[in-house]
Amino acid sequence: MSGFQTLFYKELLRFWKVSFQTVLAPVVTALLYLTIFGHALSGHVQVYPGVGYTSFLVPGLVMMSVLQNAFANSSSSLIQSKITGNLVFVLLPPIAHWEMFFAYVLASVVRGLCVGFGVFIVTIWFIPMSFAAPFYIIAFAILGSGILGTLGLIAGIWADKFDQLAAFQNFLIMPLTFLSGVFYSTHTLPPVWRAVSHLNPFFYMIDGFRYGFFGLSDVNPLMSLCIVGGFLAVLASIAARLLASGYKLRH
Repeated sequence: MSGFQTLFYKELLRFWKVSFQTVLAPVVTALLYLTIFGHALSGHVQVYPGVGYTSFLVPGLVMMSVLQNAFANSSSSLIQSKITGNLVFVLLPPIAHWEMFFAYVLASVVRGLCVGFGVFIVTIWFIPMSFAAPFYIIAFAILGSGILGTLGLIAGIWADKFDQLAAFQNFLIMPLTFLSGVFYSTHTLPPVWRAVSHLNPFFYMIDGFRYGFFGLSDVNPLMSLCIVGGFLAVLASIAARLLASGYKLRH
């Protein structure tokens, strides 16, 4: 386990040493989203009975920040190591592929949760929040950040340069995140687009996380939890297989 502990500690230090950029900047960005969308739409939109639009928006912004920063952590770490050539210092020691997987993904979970907690702390100064089901809040935050940390690991393995990683993020991660119900509820959509939204795995992360605050959701939170857990298991097996084979790493 010493290899896992050392790599995990290194990954934590990597983002914490520049926390102004990796933690504070995303918090400010989320606050700007809240200010702009909340001010523009708070008097015109009521998604759930008794829940104001600004209150509805906060869990979505928290979870979006968690997901995006978890992905950014593992993907940027791996691609930087590949381009600068220092990945060899990770591959040379006798570190098992599962140790590498857990070190990168758990560090991504920590960063995602730190950013999400920061966003939540800033926003509750403006909007009081309730906690209808704290278990779902914790479960979806951990599973969601684990999924995006794993996706970031896969993207970092696949990409050979920053342009490819940026394409992965801009054409896959960003659209799936913004179209997952962060700024709206899918029950307000036409039936066709509602069905399309339910094909997006990010939707179940956002919807289940929001249920933990209001006790209201578009789909059953237990079903969302099962879908998110299954999605994580599939991605984790793919990432572990890529690490074990040394795909695009050991050449």
